Amino acid sequence: TNPGFMVRITQAGLDYAHQHGIAILEKELAQLKLPDISGDSRVLRVGKVHYELSRLRLRDFHLPYSRITPISNEGLQVSISNAFAELDGDWRVKFLFVRDHGSFNLKVENVYIKITLRLGSDTTGKPTTSTSDCSARISKVRVLFSGRFGWLYNLFHSAIESRLRKSLEQKICDNVVKSVHSDLQTYLRTLPVTARIDDKTGIDYSLVAPPRATDQSLDAALKGEFYSLAHRSTVPFSPLPLAFPSDHERMVYFGASSYFFNTAGIAYHKAGALVFEITEAMIPKDVGFKLDTSVFSAFIPQLEEMYPNMSMKFRLTAPTAPFLTIGPGGILFQPIVDAQAYAILPNSSLVPLFLLSLVRNVSAVINVRSGRIVGSLDVGRYRGEQPLTGQGVVGDVSVRMMQSLMNVLTSSTLLPRLNARLDEGFPLPLLDRIQLSNILVRFHQNFLLLGADVHFQPR
Repeated sequence: TNPGFMVRITQAGLDYAHQHGIAILEKELAQLKLPDISGDSRVLRVGKVHYELSRLRLRDFHLPYSRITPISNEGLQVSISNAFAELDGDWRVKFLFVRDHGSFNLKVENVYIKITLRLGSDTTGKPTTSTSDCSARISKVRVLFSGRFGWLYNLFHSAIESRLRKSLEQKICDNVVKSVHSDLQTYLRTLPVTARIDDKTGIDYSLVAPPRATDQSLDAALKGEFYSLAHRSTVPFSPLPLAFPSDHERMVYFGASSYFFNTAGIAYHKAGALVFEITEAMIPKDVGFKLDTSVFSAFIPQLEEMYPNMSMKFRLTAPTAPFLTIGPGGILFQPIVDAQAYAILPNSSLVPLFLLSLVRNVSAVINVRSGRIVGSLDVGRYRGEQPLTGQGVVGDVSVRMMQSLMNVLTSSTLLPRLNARLDEGFPLPLLDRIQLSNILVRFHQNFLLLGADVHFQPR
């Protein structure tokens, strides 16, 4: 299926991740454990010589030149060149009736390593990675022996250097595979595939397909779907394709489709969260507006006769989930709101007065803060439809005269509450210890594009 949410890591983002990955790999390789080496060799005019190399200790391992490249339909390739290392150890020698021991120093130069990472996803929709190929080649190994018979070792150093080279090449790839599994794979599992938003809803960010490498980026297709915690059901429509622009100014881009936002409306509607009540206590003092029948009797004369000077309450509900559209001009939608008016009797019971079905133009401003999508709403004037009589209590209501009152009520009470919730935001799918900066927000047909640079905060 098409994703509801897309993530693109550009070459700049891959390079940044690569820098931190190489630093970790460098530390891992510096802790290589090499096995002891022993053997026999024949030396002219000396005869058979038995040697042992033990306590091989790697002092450092440097990876000064490396690069990462996305390989289309395959994964990522990491190439390391001109790496070098130095280690030391102890040696023992036995020939004829002579025994001796000492220490040696080994310099490894011109190390070339090539690693291919295969990318995938598991059954929970989390990303996975493995080493599909690793090769290590060492061009130069120099061993220098010390001790009384150090000169003897230097006579057959080529055999020792060859064995050390093969052992080191194998150990390098063993450690690369181990590091990818223990470090990189463990880190990728910090990606939240589900994010609980509040006590009613969550977001599903699971992968709908393995990450895909292109010549210039790494793309991840996510489900991008809000759901009700109480009752999750199939969304009655499908996401449309997202046509990502060829923009590579930032390290990472997020594509949030209209499907992503519209499933939020469905989730909150199913959770019963799109119900709001307006009472006089909620109206700010500076509005100078009393929510009682004496005010509304100017438009509905029957109110003053039937319920004189009684407090009122409005209950606003959305009969259907709000549905929005995204285009180059921004986000627009026209939610339908049913406004049920009640009179509050002295015994606190409610009497329904009238029901208005209202439509209002709403626009949204979107941004990113602290790894969360935040926003605010701006509303136009209500357009009232033909009112429904509330259980015959009052007659027809003058819709035009009610519009201005509803604008005052919702703008002063409902809108601040909605914007306060939107200001808390909804989490983006980010790996652990990732911070975003240099935010870019652009609107495209059917999706919102968010771009950012990345900062990794080490522990």
